[in-house]
Amino acid sequence: MLTGWQLLLSKLFVIPQRWVMAIMGFLAVANAYTMRVCLNIAITQMVRRHAPTPAYEDGSCPADVEEVLAEATEVSGFNWDEETQGIILSAFYYGYIVTHLPGGMLAERFGGKYSLGFGVLSTAVFTLLTPWTVKVGGATGLIILRVLEGLGEGTTFPALNAMLARWAPVSERGRMGSLVFGGAQIGNIAGTYFSGLVIKETGDWQSVFYLFGSIGILWFILWALLCYNDPESHPYISDKEKKYLEEALGRHHNSQPSAIPWKAIFTSVPLWALVCAQIGHDYGYFTMVTDLPKYMTGVLKFDIHRTGTLAALPYLVMWFSSIIFGWMCDKMVKKQWLTVTNARKTFTTIASVGPGICMILASYSGCDTETVVILFTASMGLMGAFYPGMKVNALDLSSNFAGTIMAIVNGIGAVTGIIAPFLVGLLTPDSTLVQWRLVFWITLAVFILTNLVYVAWASGEEQWWNSSPQEARKQAETSSATVNNDIKLQA
Repeated sequence: MLTGWQLLLSKLFVIPQRWVMAIMGFLAVANAYTMRVCLNIAITQMVRRHAPTPAYEDGSCPADVEEVLAEATEVSGFNWDEETQGIILSAFYYGYIVTHLPGGMLAERFGGKYSLGFGVLSTAVFTLLTPWTVKVGGATGLIILRVLEGLGEGTTFPALNAMLARWAPVSERGRMGSLVFGGAQIGNIAGTYFSGLVIKETGDWQSVFYLFGSIGILWFILWALLCYNDPESHPYISDKEKKYLEEALGRHHNSQPSAIPWKAIFTSVPLWALVCAQIGHDYGYFTMVTDLPKYMTGVLKFDIHRTGTLAALPYLVMWFSSIIFGWMCDKMVKKQWLTVTNARKTFTTIASVGPGICMILASYSGCDTETVVILFTASMGLMGAFYPGMKVNALDLSSNFAGTIMAIVNGIGAVTGIIAPFLVGLLTPDSTLVQWRLVFWITLAVFILTNLVYVAWASGEEQWWNSSPQEARKQAETSSATVNNDIKLQA
């Protein structure tokens, strides 16, 4: 029972504490992504640009006259070729995949509050150090720094998944998951739009890193003050909400952490189906997030402000669509129009096939910039269905080991963050329409193949290994007793 200052604070919060956690989790993901993607815009101004070739001579689009004149007089910048830029953009993910599993395990044992908080804080500090590092260490220094940023940010999704397992009732899981994970789109929007705007207004790419690094530190302060690992440790959650969460989540979650059933996890077919879906999602997503600004500047010949604005539009649509898809998914499950399993498969399929087709159509739209932007926007909008689909599926499989499951799934998927930018750099040395078309065909193939595996073997049911050994033994004994009684009755 709350008394004194705890009761007073609980009355000050109109929003339930589970949604305060969800909103702050949303802002955590948004901050993480702004710091991750701001380099994708900044690098277009950091490198030395060469005079453009005549329109269509090499399968590229014509540049604006003003942009041609500006590029013709520009001599500053780093002399990094496409392959070097690809390595720089993929370096983040070398660190990102390393801390997934430790981050998930730490979050399950000690709670996700500080494994998430310190991860985002370290990324913010490294973001602030980016301009100095580039000046001192060049491409090599930037690569090392991006690896360190990835190490800090790798704990984000495992820690959030562990916290959602303790705060998100099944009936609200689609909406809460879509809100929290949809922060990635707001981060992409802010990172791309404001990077382009700030660079245009200040004429200096360094200011981008100072801006987003500072915001990341401010977020950490608020997170440390407002959020807690679970309802039990929250000092001013209302008694009503605490009781509701205990009733909604009590039977799915063990209060004491148990040994992680590694063998059962790694031999789980639904888990590997989820891994395949994550690989498909991440490959397409990282191709768009990392390289769409380069496509707009290198192929469509947009200036930096236009690139920042139009590259942000698809993520704005994706954010709205993820909320809508999340509401639709929850309603379909609640009304029993779809089982949880079929809902996850349906929305994952929408998010796989639709975006891949839109990318291909965009690549065949040539230099019709309006059509290309519309198709890329539609592609990312349909990708929003991933969030109530496979993105929350780890919570369905196991609430007790949600952090570990997310670490495995997201960590393996993040390998595509290394592969996609590097492969794009190799396949598009001249950044022409024809070269990029092959990139999008490969993306469609990855989408379709991974989705087929997911549809065949995914599950939305809680797995047997989610229970502790003692509970699993009790369930087995209960099941055996029921069968024996049925046999006796039949006899």
